[in-house]
Amino acid sequence: MTTPPGTPPQDPSASEAPGVDPLGARTFSRVLEPRAAGRLPLGDGTWHQLARAYVWVQLISQGAVFLVVLAVAIGIQAFTGVPWQWIPAGVVLVVTAIGLLITPRQARSFGYQLRRDDLVFRRGILWQRVVAVPYGRMQLVDITHGPLDRGFGIAQLKLVTAAASTGVTIPGLTQEAAEHLRDTLVAVAETRRTGL
Repeated sequence: MTTPPGTPPQDPSASEAPGVDPLGARTFSRVLEPRAAGRLPLGDGTWHQLARAYVWVQLISQGAVFLVVLAVAIGIQAFTGVPWQWIPAGVVLVVTAIGLLITPRQARSFGYQLRRDDLVFRRGILWQRVVAVPYGRMQLVDITHGPLDRGFGIAQLKLVTAAASTGVTIPGLTQEAAEHLRDTLVAVAETRRTGL
């Protein structure tokens, strides 16, 4: 069966659970766009989001870095009495605090779209990036997750292509969405006789 032009690839297991969209479960409702007139447009089609738990994982990770740097700086101050460590520690603390503040908005700027011939990935509010990865160019689809990711039920999906600059890493997918997306991409590659 051939797919009509302009339609995204279909998941082979879609008939198993009708009405359930694993790509949209426990995710944000829409991709946030910058407000500037010169922004990169989202375009047509269905944009899928990251899992809401991704924000918590990022906040916990960055918060742990913040606390460790603060504890080390206080410890050095207490044992040596020298205040020089506050210069590098202050820089790290300020950068980490800014990261903590912008993480929720940054996470909502991520989105991906399955189109007929490629997967489009976008991210960024100030520095925007939109990448289209043709299905025929994918060489590897890899799912990874660390201990904190597993605790929150999320994973990271990495698409490796022949050109390193077009490789895409989609962080913060639910485990179900990552597996669903991997299976879909592998199925599409097999039908088009391209190797993964």
